[in-house]
Amino acid sequence: MSQGRLCEGLRSRSRLLSFSQLCRLCPTNTMATEIPLYRESIEPVSSDPVDRVIRYHVQTKHHFNRYARALGYLDWANQPDPFRRFEGAPLVSLPLLRPDEEPVSPLYDVIYQSSSVPYQPVVVQTLSRFFEFALALSAWKKAGESEWPLRTNPSSGNLHPTEGYVVMPQIEGLDLKPGLYHYAPREHGLELRAEFPAEQMARLLAPFPRGAFLFGLTSVHWREAWKYGERAFRYCNHDVGHAIGSARISAATLGWKMALLDGTSQETVATLLGTNRVEDFAGVESEHPDCLAVMWPLGNVKGETLEVKRGKLTEIPLFIDPAVVKDLAECTWYGKPNRLSGEHGVHWDIIDEVAEASWKAQADRLTISLPTNSDLISDTLHASRETNDAGSSAGQIIRQRRSAVSFDGKTSISAATFFRMMERVLPRADRPQLDRPMPWDVWPYEPAIHLLLFVHRVEGLTPGLYFLARDPKKLSSIQQSMNSELTWTSTPGCPEDLSLCWLLEGDAKKLAVQVSCHQDIAGDSAFSFGMLAEFEGRLREGGAWWYPRLFWESGLLGQVLYLEAEAAGVRATGIGCFFDDPVHEIVAVKGLSFQSLYHFTIGGPVEDGRLMTLPPYSNLSYR
Repeated sequence: MSQGRLCEGLRSRSRLLSFSQLCRLCPTNTMATEIPLYRESIEPVSSDPVDRVIRYHVQTKHHFNRYARALGYLDWANQPDPFRRFEGAPLVSLPLLRPDEEPVSPLYDVIYQSSSVPYQPVVVQTLSRFFEFALALSAWKKAGESEWPLRTNPSSGNLHPTEGYVVMPQIEGLDLKPGLYHYAPREHGLELRAEFPAEQMARLLAPFPRGAFLFGLTSVHWREAWKYGERAFRYCNHDVGHAIGSARISAATLGWKMALLDGTSQETVATLLGTNRVEDFAGVESEHPDCLAVMWPLGNVKGETLEVKRGKLTEIPLFIDPAVVKDLAECTWYGKPNRLSGEHGVHWDIIDEVAEASWKAQADRLTISLPTNSDLISDTLHASRETNDAGSSAGQIIRQRRSAVSFDGKTSISAATFFRMMERVLPRADRPQLDRPMPWDVWPYEPAIHLLLFVHRVEGLTPGLYFLARDPKKLSSIQQSMNSELTWTSTPGCPEDLSLCWLLEGDAKKLAVQVSCHQDIAGDSAFSFGMLAEFEGRLREGGAWWYPRLFWESGLLGQVLYLEAEAAGVRATGIGCFFDDPVHEIVAVKGLSFQSLYHFTIGGPVEDGRLMTLPPYSNLSYR
């Protein structure tokens, strides 16, 4: 079908769209001059937290005639420092490990087969490898006199608002004091923020498997607001999702399990991570407490049984005891955070407002079942090293991950590769949480994100618009939320477990470019897509605190596909800039039932030959 016929298909199957809107979205036309007026705010302002987060979301949409509010230029003199340090906090250097040093990374494909990964104990070497793959520097880029770092976890604009923490107990073989540590990526070290009494730490971690520790994430909203203004809260939460994904995948290379402790109230997270310590953060950029997770080794360690259960432990809570946390916080704290910018200029009050409205005030006593004893022992302990020598290691894929800045407009991928990528993002939510495929075993909820795909260059698939329902049982309700005239046809050659539907045939490259803020990367790739979230219904049912979690899920999904692209020999990049409502108009989304939260694109990258790539830690020695 030609480009024109794609437009005809859109017109005939989308009665809810006006002719001028369709022309504006049509690949054969330039952007129309008839531009809808935009309401600056929703009136009246409601005190309902859900209404407040919806108000933020609507106000921060990009439109054809205007973008969401930002400064309008880059204030280079006050560019935020990408590295937070706590002056006065003792720094424990983690050993820099070469790729061939233990623990050696398994093959990339093997990390999705948990029974095939050797389980490693929590010692200083494994903790170092965990942070290397989760939050560390992956390279430095240099152009002329300018240098800037890249990291293993992706970030909007490479601004890295996300800070990582661990709460470590006394573990045999790990020479760390029990307490709270902040990860310093430039130094690849842990800063001791608070030393917790061992007895109280034991109380905190008593409900969890032996060897467990906690992992926490916070966001410095200013780092994103400096460049992106009001929309920064969205991007910070994308990056939380990226970091949850990079941490879970890193843990998988060590045979560790990870679960998000999302039953914990946000105030408890703040108390444990120290972000509510006004005396520490006075006069500097604050950190927003995002989430906690628990990690633990599971199964065998090089042929020796690792005790996982304590007594009759058959389930673990997805929350921690706030009373124990309050007692822990009555300790000695170390260090004061550095100031990241000299001046801030504009302060975006709406970010503070949505952060307050989406604050998770309640604690939920959620639990999940642990695997049975038979699930803990791997019969294929060394399968990753002994039975399969093909493919790249997980470590190599993680280290080489980059965000593409340009695509060649030529590279295609096979349908088999495309289907494999789509299968990787299926959470299999009908299974118990810890039996779901990695990394979806970290996520305690049913999926709320689905994919509207612009297929350009996938061998064996007709170009056009497709839709992937990540939960098959929701496909019918998804269809009812969109234009009834759309044809939901099963994709030829698609695996049976993929609810991948073919909506429209035709060249969608220009359409993808238009709705992605006119960025060529959306059309020069092999395919691109928008992540459509179950929106108002999920917020009304679950609460306003669900708003950031929708972005976390989209960021986690994006991290999976970043690595899948590298493994397939291509490259990916996230797209945070898109015209929100024109995306919805493509399939005539009804009201706020679905909202596009994140765009993504995968294809053959064009490297910038003017840039030099330098090692991540040339200033530090390996040992």
